[in-house]
Amino acid sequence: MTLSDAELERYARHIVLKEVGGAGQARLAAAHVCVIGAGGIGSPVIQYLAAAGVGRLTLIDDDRIELSNLQRQALFGTDDLGRSKADVAQAAVARLNPHVAVTVRRTRLDTDNAAALIAGADVVVDGTDNFASRLAVADAALAARIPLVAAAVGEFEGQLGVFRGWEADKPCYRCFVGADPERPDRSCADTGVLGALTGIVGSLAALEAVRAIVGFGEDSAGKLLLVDTLALRFRTLLLPKDPGCPACGG
Repeated sequence: MTLSDAELERYARHIVLKEVGGAGQARLAAAHVCVIGAGGIGSPVIQYLAAAGVGRLTLIDDDRIELSNLQRQALFGTDDLGRSKADVAQAAVARLNPHVAVTVRRTRLDTDNAAALIAGADVVVDGTDNFASRLAVADAALAARIPLVAAAVGEFEGQLGVFRGWEADKPCYRCFVGADPERPDRSCADTGVLGALTGIVGSLAALEAVRAIVGFGEDSAGKLLLVDTLALRFRTLLLPKDPGCPACGG
């Protein structure tokens, strides 16, 4: 893909990075990323992927903007109350970068539609806030062999992982969480969440999506990043592949 003069100037700070360069920026321009959820995590993911020049974004979210969202969902403002999150996010991307095409899916992802919703993506970023959706996204991404960037936050803690479970030495999401953790969903409405934490984890999720497309630095698949903002501590754990995993084992 050939970049225009305007794009060369827009992405100049990427292009001068030897790990990215013109070839890496062209890969971003040709890439398709599917973002599940346009909320606290999705807001910075969408903004930074659009700013990075990812050529196509598919945004999946069926929620409408509420006043309690504005403490952390920085894509939205007071005038957006009641509007579709996906629609407002699409308009924000159009203002930010006219070189990015956005497809909106105003629906809730589940086991029945997940495969169709993420079809054709090069990377899937999951920022959903319920466990059933996370498992549906993970299973569909594994079946389609699409790298999954999974991010979650709660209270003062966040976590981030990249999963390519079809590879012999890499775990899938179910290797990490198991088939059924047998725990009820606890949303940020129940437990609270520090607003800026969603920006940190969402920005890191965008970085991992860019890494998956361009290919720079160390491979993040098979690792879990834990963020503790009470102690201002970041830890990285290695996640083993479960040979008995019903999703990717054997």
